[in-house]
Amino acid sequence: MEQDIESYFEQKGVKPTANRILVLKALRGEEHPVTLTDLELTLSPMDKSSIFRVLTLFLEQDIVHAFEDGRGLLNYELCGSEGPCDRRDEHIHFYCESCRQSFCMEDLPLPEMELPEGYTPHSLSFVIKGECPRCRRQHESD
Repeated sequence: MEQDIESYFEQKGVKPTANRILVLKALRGEEHPVTLTDLELTLSPMDKSSIFRVLTLFLEQDIVHAFEDGRGLLNYELCGSEGPCDRRDEHIHFYCESCRQSFCMEDLPLPEMELPEGYTPHSLSFVIKGECPRCRRQHESD
């Protein structure tokens, strides 16, 4: 695994420091996008500013992409394994207002939008808020 991580960082042009390796391992271990606070809890005793610096570098190097989850919090997730983040990594996310978990809806197509002349999009964020199936089942059985 360490060799895999080191070669991955080399491919991305990133020096494999201890903190970067820990953050990447934590992200690889997550099923869902995570916030800085989530990572801070997972990576304790690493401090928040160190984690944030690593995430900022990962964003710059197309290792992760981020989206705002509708609560004002950035959620981070790894880009696809091949190459840099691209349009395929921009997908719809669902935020469950009950369990406060974000879910990737990669199979749902993003809506195509034609912007007025002169506007150039750089990224797209699409978040649907509601209740996930697990929380809905819990509420129905209560």
